[in-house]
Amino acid sequence: MIPRYDHGVPSIRRPDPDNPRVQRTRHRILAVARDLLPEVGPTGLSYSLLAERAGVTRQTLYRHWPRRAALLVDLILTGPEADYPQPGSDPRQVLTAWLTSLRQGMDDLASRTAVLAVTAQADYDPDCAEALVRLRDDRLAALNELLAPSGCEVSAGEYTLLYGPVLSRLLFDRGEARDEFIEIVVTRWLDAAAAPAPAGRGTLRA
Repeated sequence: MIPRYDHGVPSIRRPDPDNPRVQRTRHRILAVARDLLPEVGPTGLSYSLLAERAGVTRQTLYRHWPRRAALLVDLILTGPEADYPQPGSDPRQVLTAWLTSLRQGMDDLASRTAVLAVTAQADYDPDCAEALVRLRDDRLAALNELLAPSGCEVSAGEYTLLYGPVLSRLLFDRGEARDEFIEIVVTRWLDAAAAPAPAGRGTLRA
C-alpha cells in the first residue's frame, strides 16, 4: 500500500485506489511526473505544471498526493520495470539480486532525482523525513519476504550496512556499482553477519 502524507492538509476526499479509472489517472500522472522531474528538477515540479501537462486539475493531484513528498515517494516505489528479485533459499543469491535491482532502479534519472530530493529536504520537512523512514521500512519488509525461504531475517541496522555501500558508490562517488562491486559488498556483509556479535548487537537471524 502506498503511504499518504497529509499532516496539516485540509480534508480532501481521497480517490478509491481500487477503481480502474482512478488507477489509470494515477499511472498517467506518475508517467508525466517521471518525464518532467529530470527536465525541471524537484523544485520545478510544481502541481500547477504537473496538472497542466497531465491534463488534470490541481485538486486531482491533491486528492492523490496531499503532500509533494508523497508524490516523490510514489515515483521511487513505482520506478521503471526492472528484473525484480525472486524469493530463494540462498541468501547470497537473494542479496545479490536485490542490490542489482537497486542499482537498476537508481539508473533511472527520475528515481535518482526523487531520492536525492526527499533526502535533502528531510532535515526541515517532516513529511520527507517520514517518507524516508517509510521507504526504508517498505524495502526492508520486501527484502525479508524474499529471504523467507532461507529462514533468514535482516534487521534495520543490517539493511543499512547492505545497501549503504551501493548508494554511496552511485550517489557520492558518482561511480558505477558493477557486478564485481556488488559481489564484494555481499561477501563482506555475509562475513560480518556470520561473525560473533559484540554483546548487545544483532546479527543476521536464521
